[in-house]
Amino acid sequence: MTQRDEGNGRAMRPRAKKSLGQHFLNDTRILGRIASAIGAGAGDTVIEVGPGRGALTDQLLRRGANVIGIELDGLLAARLRERYADERRVVIVESDVLKVQFGEIVSGEYFLAGNIPYYITTPILFQALGRPRPARAVYLVQLEVGQRIVAAPATNEYGALSVNVQALARAELLFRVPSGAFSPPPKVESAVIRVTPREDPVVDSSEEKQFREFVIGAFGLRRKQMRRVLRTLWNLGPETAEAILTRCAIDPERRPETLSPNEFATVLRSREQ
Repeated sequence: MTQRDEGNGRAMRPRAKKSLGQHFLNDTRILGRIASAIGAGAGDTVIEVGPGRGALTDQLLRRGANVIGIELDGLLAARLRERYADERRVVIVESDVLKVQFGEIVSGEYFLAGNIPYYITTPILFQALGRPRPARAVYLVQLEVGQRIVAAPATNEYGALSVNVQALARAELLFRVPSGAFSPPPKVESAVIRVTPREDPVVDSSEEKQFREFVIGAFGLRRKQMRRVLRTLWNLGPETAEAILTRCAIDPERRPETLSPNEFATVLRSREQ
């Protein structure tokens, strides 16, 4: 079903689907700021997650980029293919983004962008941290999630998401986006974040899975002291847990929410010593 423009009777774009968490960003100024934050120019390739009605796609094309749009909504995907039928720089992939391997649909360097459905933000973030990583990723996310991603140790927002992202990338909260900029307006505030892979990641590719599992497990026990965390997660005796933390120069009474990504990596590696 489509809406109609009462002024001229012209068929408009499909309604947003609540089941897919669709909230379309309409503010041209904000869309332009997002495109600029991505920094993709002539000849660069941008994978756009959820292009929806093509508002951000248009901004990226104006900057000379090539766009691969991944759209789950079949009606929107069809409309996008029709809209960009004569534009060779646009490819529309009708699929669930979580089932797409970015490295298989693009060769060489790429950028990533998207107005991410709030209910799958974390899975998409982790997916994009896999290799090959985008040169830069810019996401429109729920403000609360954005604050957690950039949070510093020993703050209320700091958690497993903060550590796992910051271990591999530099995260910035660029600006907030009011709910009135969307159609329909979401019930929460939003924010634009930029995630840029680190040249010096805290862990290498062989450690990433184990590191992520360790961090998630530790924050599942975030109110426990680190000596208890290690004993619980790794089934260690008290002396062994204390010895690992001593080697890392970490007070056994500290809690997970106070450890930096580097300290988590140091503890993980000390387990093998």
